[in-house]
Amino acid sequence: MTSKSVRTREICELAPIVPVLVVDDANQAAPLAEALVAGGLPALEVTLRTPAALDAIRAMARVPGGVVGAGTLITPDDVRAAKSAGAQFGVSPGATDALIAACEAEGLPLLPGAATASEAMRLLEQGYDMLKFFPAEASGGAPALKAIGAPLPQVSFCPTGGVSPDNARDYLGLSNVVCAGGSWVAPKAMVQAGDWSGIEQLARDAAALPR
Repeated sequence: MTSKSVRTREICELAPIVPVLVVDDANQAAPLAEALVAGGLPALEVTLRTPAALDAIRAMARVPGGVVGAGTLITPDDVRAAKSAGAQFGVSPGATDALIAACEAEGLPLLPGAATASEAMRLLEQGYDMLKFFPAEASGGAPALKAIGAPLPQVSFCPTGGVSPDNARDYLGLSNVVCAGGSWVAPKAMVQAGDWSGIEQLARDAAALPR
């Protein structure tokens, strides 16, 4: 079966960390994206958890060098709205047939979530071999992901959920991990303060993580 994860994998390979962003004010979206891209983190996941999320995606989609995606995709309506706003990829906490069908209909590359071997196997059957391991820490962390990888070496992951500067190396050192999702590169207080140079430095440090 031809992999449906080719473009998603390319995006995941851009940098070791994909910033997971909760944007409350769309006016902060462009400078936030510019700081992260300048720091070496071009793939950006904007979670659809705030009223400003779609406007933030629209703003970030215009930032040179950035590849903006929509996270927390739950329904086909989410998929269509994200694609319309300019999202170049989608991320979901889990996966349903309806969500997958909507992404394929919209031509939106999807990073679907899986937390167990059975979920990973089901997605692999459908042609997806680049998955989000979520919630990473609550699901057993790097040891669990390493164990899942032993019988499923053809599946790669982007662990997200509880990944931090303290444990990111544990995940990135695994052979089945391409990148990790992290929110620490855009702390809420720094975003609200407009500390773009500080965020750029956090991005720079994250981009330098070995994998």
